[in-house]
Amino acid sequence: MIWKKVEIKNDLGEQVSAQAPVIVSASRSTDIPTFYADWFVERWQKGYVKWKNPFNGVFSYVSFKNTRIVVFWTKNPKPMMKHLDFLNKNVKQFYFQYTLNDYDKEGYEGKVPSVDTRIKSFIELSEKIGKERVIWRFDPMILTDTIDVKELLRRVKNIGDQLKNHTRKLVFSFADISIYRKVENNLKKERINYVEFTEETMHQFAKGLQELNKNWNLEIATCAEKIPLEQYGITHNKCIDDDLMIELYGKDKQLMDFLGVKIEEPTLFDDSSNIKKTKVIKDKGQRELCGCIMSKDIGQYNTCPHECVYCYANTSKEIARKNYQTHIENKSLDTITGL
Repeated sequence: MIWKKVEIKNDLGEQVSAQAPVIVSASRSTDIPTFYADWFVERWQKGYVKWKNPFNGVFSYVSFKNTRIVVFWTKNPKPMMKHLDFLNKNVKQFYFQYTLNDYDKEGYEGKVPSVDTRIKSFIELSEKIGKERVIWRFDPMILTDTIDVKELLRRVKNIGDQLKNHTRKLVFSFADISIYRKVENNLKKERINYVEFTEETMHQFAKGLQELNKNWNLEIATCAEKIPLEQYGITHNKCIDDDLMIELYGKDKQLMDFLGVKIEEPTLFDDSSNIKKTKVIKDKGQRELCGCIMSKDIGQYNTCPHECVYCYANTSKEIARKNYQTHIENKSLDTITGL
């Protein structure tokens, strides 16, 4: 995606060109709300970030001048919650993708708080900003020699029973381990005897989830999965979701114009709004099966120290840990932004 360009002054006082995205993702590549919340607030006040392309190492500037909405991705939003007043006043339009898995017993997410602690944080965030703006992700679903479908459903049930009144949606994916060499190597390094999902176990899991949802009444969707599970009431998701944006921020004309949305207001004889989409803005930079619309991610690989064994964004826990320590020592995000 080529975003509109604007001229900005960087921290050195230099006039530079910057891309100015309408939708910012913060971030698929690292947990900004957990580890870089203060940095995000600082950079939002500055009006831009300097971003390093992970594929070619080239730096570029990203301006927030045209940004209408930010999508946060996190496993622990607690450090960002102290900035909610700032977000509400300055960012204004945002929602959270909150990954809340249960691999505590196995330690697959080495540095995340306990499940109970994260459930409390989820509920707190939901009560502060509204359950429609906090999407629950159990991602990925992992099978091992000690976690079968029945056990996985038991863990999902424990969380879902507590979150059912504090979110409207559950998003999940099945762990695709063999197609990601980095993930496969990390699991083997940790001596985890993983089991690949089959079509049979996917259907078995989906059927069990359908039963659980009779008590929850949530929207349920898969993330970047090919298998159709509509028979279980499970759809294909868009994490960067234009439909949710229309629902939450349909009165933002600039955002709606970017989305190519026209909303005809209800009339005296018809009390339902008529929504028309005139653009296809799928994010072509994501996986083929990803349903997300276009956004600009401002994170960087190898900077998230959650130490999740299945992480695709870190080459190793050691590298991510070192980069985060550099950030702490320098009180900046040099390892991510190059500033």
